[in-house]
Amino acid sequence: MQISINPEQTAPSVTCFLLSPSDMGVSNLGDFPAHTVLAAAAQSRFRGNPGDVFETFVDGAGEGEAHRVILLGIGGEKRTKLKLEKAGAALTAKYLTSGVTDIRIVADTSPTKLDDAALASLLTGAYLRSWRMDRYHTTKPKEALPSLTTISLSGGGADLAPLWDEAHAIAQGVFLTRELVAEPANIIYPESFVDRCAHLAELGVEITVLDEDEMTKLGMGALLGVAQGSVRPPRLLVMRWKGAENDNGRPLVLVGKGVTFDTGGISIKPAAGMEAMKWDMGGAGAVAGAMKALAGRKAKADVIGICGLVENMPDGNAQRPGDVVTTMSGQTVEVINTDAEGRLVLCDALHWAQEEYKPEYVVNLATLTGAMIVALGHEHGGLFSNDDGLSTMLTDAGAEEGDPLWRMPLGAHYDKLIDSPIADIKNSGPRQAGSITAGQFLQRFIQKDVKWAHLDIAGMVWADKPGHVWGKGATGYGVRLLNRLVATHFEQD
Repeated sequence: MQISINPEQTAPSVTCFLLSPSDMGVSNLGDFPAHTVLAAAAQSRFRGNPGDVFETFVDGAGEGEAHRVILLGIGGEKRTKLKLEKAGAALTAKYLTSGVTDIRIVADTSPTKLDDAALASLLTGAYLRSWRMDRYHTTKPKEALPSLTTISLSGGGADLAPLWDEAHAIAQGVFLTRELVAEPANIIYPESFVDRCAHLAELGVEITVLDEDEMTKLGMGALLGVAQGSVRPPRLLVMRWKGAENDNGRPLVLVGKGVTFDTGGISIKPAAGMEAMKWDMGGAGAVAGAMKALAGRKAKADVIGICGLVENMPDGNAQRPGDVVTTMSGQTVEVINTDAEGRLVLCDALHWAQEEYKPEYVVNLATLTGAMIVALGHEHGGLFSNDDGLSTMLTDAGAEEGDPLWRMPLGAHYDKLIDSPIADIKNSGPRQAGSITAGQFLQRFIQKDVKWAHLDIAGMVWADKPGHVWGKGATGYGVRLLNRLVATHFEQD
């Protein structure tokens, strides 16, 4: 679907007016009979709240013609960016497969006049909600496929076009993440994940890829141990966006867990629901999408995105429970559970990132533990950090962008739960505090002067029901959060 700003005045198939609760008594809907339309809307319990949608038909220009008119609720004085996104998303959700091909929002004659920033938020919600994964549907009837091709908006001011250009670039990053997360594991695996990100070079992103031999020379025994049961070779994907004119040599580093399919390895998962483990690379997907968003909008920042990409399979060469592996840091790990593999991938990627780039800030994202879903459900991602300032930055960014986070504890008293009698550390503790011990494990690989945060987003990358600006399936969680973090705290003026 396309968004068009202030197009030429051609007759649209559908006209949409924006209404707040206080507009229900207005008498101006342009050329349409406002009294009749609003009376019908009131009887249909349309109140102008964010996401309320009402439609009716009025006489068209010619005999026997009818014109569809939509009223879209945008909320009252307390409307926010997220509420306006919800309104835009509701419009797309209702008409995406309705047979309607184009809708014009008339911002200039709508009773409530929104500023350009508010209109950009409305369009952002509409655009984000249009994404669907339909490429594998070959027998679906045409009526079940998207028909809506264009939403245009007339009446925007001079600032709307540049605001939308930036929002569009960020949305493209979200769409890349959704695509990577939604694709099946026979399509997206470490090598093809890299291929899907190759186009970022056209935006100016520097791409480096470490293969299995290079990681072996570096001593990444933990990451490689996870990968050894799969015929799909692992990769470490490095993406650098150098948009800062005067960087301090210490870029922000984002690290994503990219287990493109997770069977659990020898500690195999139950069969029921295992197909969902195609999205166990959601952290890496978010990092890739964030890098596309930053490059697309030409962010004035120095940011590096790193994706540790493996497939966790249970063949005759697979890692066994009880094996001891040596990480790149030199620390040894007793593998208690081969299904606690994400932290093994991340610990080597995190150590390499710190050695290679000497960052001041590191943020890693991972669909790391089922315990995180038990704790927070699908309402918040879990946040673990060694720095209060970074924690606040991330929490605020998530709240602003609709990617909410909730801080969880870390502490030395949890270390005893992952102490190993045979190695420096074990990769899995007891049933209690499962998400915390996973974070505690990762913290052992963070250098003393590095401000670090671990985001456990297991409950957030996939949705079984439509949400704020997404349908069922991949949500794109994390991209806008990371983009906002950069825009607010790491971007030069």
